[in-house]
Amino acid sequence: MFQALSEPVTFEEFLEWKPENGRYELHKGVIVEMQPTGEHELVRAFLIRELNFEIRRFNLAYSIPGQALVRPVDQKSGYVPDVLLLNRPNLVNEPLWKKSSTVSQAASIPLVVEVVSTNWRDDYFFKFGEYEEIGIPEYWIVDYAALGGRRFIGNPKHPTISIYILVEGEYQVTQFRGSEQLQSVTFPELNLTAEKVFQAALGE
Repeated sequence: MFQALSEPVTFEEFLEWKPENGRYELHKGVIVEMQPTGEHELVRAFLIRELNFEIRRFNLAYSIPGQALVRPVDQKSGYVPDVLLLNRPNLVNEPLWKKSSTVSQAASIPLVVEVVSTNWRDDYFFKFGEYEEIGIPEYWIVDYAALGGRRFIGNPKHPTISIYILVEGEYQVTQFRGSEQLQSVTFPELNLTAEKVFQAALGE
């Protein structure tokens, strides 16, 4: 899924280099090109549609951008979550927002969603730790193809949505499969089952 560019760079160099087209992240100083599968993009698009519906329904001050970056505390990486929910009123406090659509404060990021691909360790290990350290209140890992390690999604593996909620600075997880309805702190009235999300990968 990834094509890594060889030379390590700083976050500032990454911002200067990053083209407008294409999807790139910075992983500990290494530029990585993201090339998601068609199924991955169908799931991502479905989630954006569902969450945007909730935003409109309750007239929330949230937006879901297409290419915004999340800058972790160590400032050596920059991630483009599959779904990034922005709290618009706090963007005035983000020093890199206007120039480079980059956020780094928990108050700006109520929710992030990563849709799992073959690089599942990034979502379950690296991004998990970085998002927790930032203090992002809610983090979803949507493993529609059951690609993650057995320690995360069971043995035998099952398609799973893991919703992590920040409690006293640490993530606590609840997992959803099949007809179980997702429970979100950010969207408490969300009417969506895990199965419905997984079906999106099939174009249903």
